[in-house]
Amino acid sequence: MHVLVIGAAGMIGRKLVEKLAGEKEILGAEISRLSLVDVVEPPVPPALADLASASAMDISQPGSAEKLAAMRPDIIFHLAAIVSGEAEADFEKGYRINLDGTRALFEAIRLEGQKEPYRPRLIFASSIAVFGAPFPQKIGDEFFSTPLTSYGTQKAISELLLSDYSRRGFFDGLGIRLPTICIRPGKPNKAASGFFSNILREPLAGQEAVLPVDEDVRHWFASPRSAVDFFIHAATLDLEGVGARRNLTMPGLSALVGEEIEALRRIAGEKAVRLIRREPDPVIRRIVEGWPTDFDARRAEALGFRAEKSFDEIIRIHIEDELGGRIHG
Repeated sequence: MHVLVIGAAGMIGRKLVEKLAGEKEILGAEISRLSLVDVVEPPVPPALADLASASAMDISQPGSAEKLAAMRPDIIFHLAAIVSGEAEADFEKGYRINLDGTRALFEAIRLEGQKEPYRPRLIFASSIAVFGAPFPQKIGDEFFSTPLTSYGTQKAISELLLSDYSRRGFFDGLGIRLPTICIRPGKPNKAASGFFSNILREPLAGQEAVLPVDEDVRHWFASPRSAVDFFIHAATLDLEGVGARRNLTMPGLSALVGEEIEALRRIAGEKAVRLIRREPDPVIRRIVEGWPTDFDARRAEALGFRAEKSFDEIIRIHIEDELGGRIHG
């Protein structure tokens, strides 16, 4: 089996590749070839050195997507994107990477299939940002997409393309609407949602963090571990049960910022909580107010997708996966 991971240098991409390295038959058959692609050359785990190749490539550039499709991978994980805050700040770059790159990939696969029959499984990283206010109390998959950010609009258009290309039989696609992934390891990025992770990650490491919104802000979360499991499950799922509606909102946890902080207090103590500094940011607050806060994910759950049920669990996963099992603060 040939597996292609686009966006393999990103956080979820790296964790997905690590999972594949640890369980080479987790996708239902042994991986014989693994192609890793990103705008910077992705790292290759030592366990995969004999079957993996890595390359730096921007799929929005002419000819790039065609090269990937010509390799005819069996499973394609399309994780490449610029994050919400950057897409909002740089309109042209957001549409070039998040939309034009995706369309180029889809079209390259379609044209490759015209040469000789070819229909890969394609798993696309979408986002709950495809939904925009006003919201019902809980948002189901049937709620209409009215995104209030350029990032959400780019993802929503890509979802429509994925459904149509799948309907036409060009590939067998599934769009995974990710919750906000928390706690993201590493350093802060340009995502408007980054503070949700920052206010936990930095205090757990004994460092100060900035909270730009009030504690009554509610959002939808899942851990990086769950995100990887979403993609693995999507790659092996029988899509007959999905039907024509090829984009699914993933399960998650609806929680207040204040509930995040209380979970931090229970696990790491008052010393960690005191490292959170309140600095209201009206720009961030305005963006966050347009985001959904709670979902009815019964459709994804019925198909076997699972996520955490408490922020205590999310924090403990971060401590296990990123901090060697202990708090460093």
